[in-house]
Amino acid sequence: PADLREIPQPPKKLFVAGSLPPKGTVYLAVVGSRKCTTYGKDVVSRLISGLKGYPIAIVSGLAIGIDALSHEAALNAGLYAVAFPGSGISESALSYNPNTKLIKKILESGGCLISEFEPDTKAAYYTFPMRNRLVAGISKASLIIEAQEKSGTLITARMSLDYNREVLAVPGPINSEFSKGTNRLIRQGATPITCSDDILEALGF
Repeated sequence: PADLREIPQPPKKLFVAGSLPPKGTVYLAVVGSRKCTTYGKDVVSRLISGLKGYPIAIVSGLAIGIDALSHEAALNAGLYAVAFPGSGISESALSYNPNTKLIKKILESGGCLISEFEPDTKAAYYTFPMRNRLVAGISKASLIIEAQEKSGTLITARMSLDYNREVLAVPGPINSEFSKGTNRLIRQGATPITCSDDILEALGF
């Protein structure tokens, strides 16, 4: 994809399972905490369902929490799901992923899995930051839904800024540990998102 050729360390090659979205589809990264709250779950469902009917692909990392919920919401809304696991995409590599049923649903719905790792590469500590740069790099904007103050999710947000992508963040309760990261992003200049129309405007619709 052209957007991935623009980042400082583009992947030399990509392995794909399933089908890439058609040309003209706008990619939106949706990332957040693995230990999401009820508020976070509701936000994911509400915001993504409001994008129904638009040529949008929801990009995420196939982790538990906000990642998996965003893919589920994309499928429910009839949007494309593009998943970057922190491993290769062979059956043996993906057998360790807690979202094996979701993987099957993504592929059956016309979505895809993408990885720069050799197919049998198992997930490891170093593979996740590498995966995050591709999630940020392929997307026009990154939407952050719930992140603690010190969170891997904020790495993706920082990469998005480095790649001149827009960072969108959902404000949260000031007494929630899981909103400290997103509220700080907004204070630092991220676009606050309170409804689906905010996302559509940020994506140029």
